[in-house]
Amino acid sequence: MGNEMQIGQKRQPTFFIALLPILSMLVIIGVGYSLWKLPLTVVLLLSGVAVALVAKYLGYTWSEMQGSIAEKISQSTGAILILLSVGMMIGAWMASGTLPMMIYYGIQIINPKFLYVTAFLSTAIVSVLTGTSYGAVGTMGIVVMSIASTLGLSMPIAAGAALSGAYFGDKLTPLSDTTILASTVTNVDIYQHIKHMLWTTIPATLLGLAVYFLVGLRSQGGDVTSELVSNMMAQLDMIYNWNILLLLPMLIVLIGSFLHYPTVPVMFLSSVVACVLAMTVQDFTFKNVLTACANGFNVNMVVREGFDAKIIISEVTRLINRGGMSSMMGMILILYCAYIYGGIISLTGCLDTILQKLLTKVTTTAGLITSTVVSCLLMSLIGGTSYLSIIIPGELFQNAYKAKGLDLRNLSRTLEDSGTVVVPLIPWASAGVYMSATLGVPTLEYLPWAIMNYTGFMFAIFYACTGISIKKAGVDNR
Repeated sequence: MGNEMQIGQKRQPTFFIALLPILSMLVIIGVGYSLWKLPLTVVLLLSGVAVALVAKYLGYTWSEMQGSIAEKISQSTGAILILLSVGMMIGAWMASGTLPMMIYYGIQIINPKFLYVTAFLSTAIVSVLTGTSYGAVGTMGIVVMSIASTLGLSMPIAAGAALSGAYFGDKLTPLSDTTILASTVTNVDIYQHIKHMLWTTIPATLLGLAVYFLVGLRSQGGDVTSELVSNMMAQLDMIYNWNILLLLPMLIVLIGSFLHYPTVPVMFLSSVVACVLAMTVQDFTFKNVLTACANGFNVNMVVREGFDAKIIISEVTRLINRGGMSSMMGMILILYCAYIYGGIISLTGCLDTILQKLLTKVTTTAGLITSTVVSCLLMSLIGGTSYLSIIIPGELFQNAYKAKGLDLRNLSRTLEDSGTVVVPLIPWASAGVYMSATLGVPTLEYLPWAIMNYTGFMFAIFYACTGISIKKAGVDNR
């Protein structure tokens, strides 16, 4: 490529070259993952090979690529620790009876026809109060998913509703790190930022709730399995001793999230308390409790007099035989493979080239906001993190918004509509890995039902085309 600039021994990618790793990844995902059903780890590794070839052409050595990969992986340490902590916590909660008790009483309280709506509202409330979608899904999300499984309801719909609720709260609370980041990057008052997001978040939420309500009315799961549910409840009674103290592990997580204590120590403390309850209230041995934390709970650990694990039906074992740090290892492997691709493409500068090219083609307000959406989606797909999808487009587009006389609230809103809430819909993103592992549903299966997460940026583009809710700089800044 004769027109490529030399920077030392490195070439600056042209727009065509910059597109190659993106297009290659899309083709590999479309053919390998969607059509051939190859494991996601293999698909991500093949994408890594494609971008490595581009990096080699641009003059980067394997040593440099490896260093960038290592840097990316080191940045994922927090996400990996959270995944391991969640696995340990679920195993401990199953052993203590914390989760089974909430399922046991939740089934008796929640009308199956309104479970999807309940899934959204319960995680939304927790997320608003605590500022964390992770905490909301890791507490109420797990509960509603277990109830949905017990009642024979759709797991993907329940997962999508719970996820939407969690990110509804994550967007509309000043306690959320991404809400703070979006307002900080754009220099917008956080409360003005939240107020402006209502234009896209509320209609997207109402649309989702309407779907959950209508689908729930048509659901027959709770009716046709009533005999099975009664049998399951009786067997849970045989396995566990119910006690109000069993709520302590969940309360620790909720209070810790509300006070913004570090996530991993809070989950560890919750797990420790759950282990103590498992030994004192449920009479499990110390060895079995630690095994539940490491490898997951198993009904064969019950040693109560007169109890026979062989009579426990498969529906109960599928419900409670879960958790453990080992259950998260597959998800961690996906993260590592994703960061091979992410580390190399960050090194090449391809993303910067693409985003700069987009800016040169923008001539209208609709084009500017649409370009912001596309850039955030691109950063989400490649970077796999909300932070990059907020920071990089936020920095690149500020001057363009100012030049067109647009208030930066339009930018801050679009960053969240197409960055924050889209990341959990990407299978290899850290949020997607966490949500899938915690909810027990593959990302692409719950994606169609996470309605609030992907309709927000559609409303943003619609408003940009019509002028509705678009703020001009210096106008209506109350």
